[in-house]
Amino acid sequence: MNRYIGVFWLLVALGSGAVAASSDDLEQSFNPYRSGYPKFPGLVAGTVIRKNNVEQFKEAIDPGLYLTIKNGWQEVKVMPTTALPVDPAKLEATRKSMGKTSLGPRSGDIEAYGAGRPFIEEPDIKDPRAGEKLALNFKYSAGVGENATIFPFYWRYRDMRTGNVERTVNFSFHFLKYKHRTRDPAPEITPNPANLFLGIYARVLAPLDLKDTQLLIHRYDDDHRIDDAYMYFGFQRRVRRLATGQTTDAFLGSDVMIEDFEGYNAQISDMKWAYRGSQILLLPIFNHNELSLASDMPTEADGYRFVNFSGYGGCFPDVTWQLRKVFVLEAVPLAAGHPVSKRIFYLDAQSMQISRALIYDRRGELWKIGTLGKTHPDFHLPENKGTGTPIDDAFSAVDVQAMHCTTGQFKSRVDATVNRPSLFQVQNMRGD
Repeated sequence: MNRYIGVFWLLVALGSGAVAASSDDLEQSFNPYRSGYPKFPGLVAGTVIRKNNVEQFKEAIDPGLYLTIKNGWQEVKVMPTTALPVDPAKLEATRKSMGKTSLGPRSGDIEAYGAGRPFIEEPDIKDPRAGEKLALNFKYSAGVGENATIFPFYWRYRDMRTGNVERTVNFSFHFLKYKHRTRDPAPEITPNPANLFLGIYARVLAPLDLKDTQLLIHRYDDDHRIDDAYMYFGFQRRVRRLATGQTTDAFLGSDVMIEDFEGYNAQISDMKWAYRGSQILLLPIFNHNELSLASDMPTEADGYRFVNFSGYGGCFPDVTWQLRKVFVLEAVPLAAGHPVSKRIFYLDAQSMQISRALIYDRRGELWKIGTLGKTHPDFHLPENKGTGTPIDDAFSAVDVQAMHCTTGQFKSRVDATVNRPSLFQVQNMRGD
């Protein structure tokens, strides 16, 4: 038994009588494989799903994955299902909030929430707000812990038809959760006069024409307060505020919107959410150190090597996939003129994080396929071992209409020492 799951049992045993009444919900939410791992006929570890056998496994893959395999664009290698680790601090915070947290009167509102996972009950397809509850679970689970750094972070813009890498952009990305924290400083970073929930800061390191371009996002604890987002362009030497609509533009010419970060990066209240049921599907969750890693990328000084990309145009992460319990979540934008008609998210039921997203254009046709590959933290950098959170490791955004893609190769770490609050200030962008 995984030692994190062992901690789970200890916490449940220590619970009061009121908590014990919901202990089954708590266990099921964080350990959906307690009764055994999911199975699909003929699908075992080592299976490779290709164009010639995809029909056999159609019910175990999402429609976007079926399309790319059927077209011969990628093959999928299967590994055994594994129980991801559970952060004991997050588990304890969830236990303390059991029976207290509830939805508010408006979409995106949450009441009596402290930290951890707000809604642990199995979603009910008959509950009209089940989708919103899952969206809030995602909101408070997204990212690599509470202090995450991705550096280096290589984005490659690729022509699918030719495989040509048109541009490589090297970033550093930083994420800091100000509130609803389970690690010191908990429960909140102070001072926090603006009542921020999350800060995101990114800086371009190369190429030269984009160097020192910076992005800063302030997300407020009040879900109905619009993000403040800023861009700094090195050649202009000035900071400008982004208009709301610019978060759905192509970010620096890529196939990714700011709104696409981590699967979904905006207010819960911006969307109409609908729960479309649970399924057993393959997700790109793997063990980084057991992969065949990239040989066309520089090896880091500490020996770290990046995830490889393969398939048509080099657009698909060369990782193993595993059968997982998945919640299917639909998000329809409320804003008129939004370029997306809907998104379908595939939420890993154990981590409540998005690993797959299908994005549809205004006509309702499939536009982009998003993949966010995640590694078990104990098979990654030594400093990530024992953190109890999946680690973002590779992404691809495939535009199936333009036949173009953007791929991302991460070196992610959970490191509270790097993300000081001053990094997330406008003055920092200017170098004041």
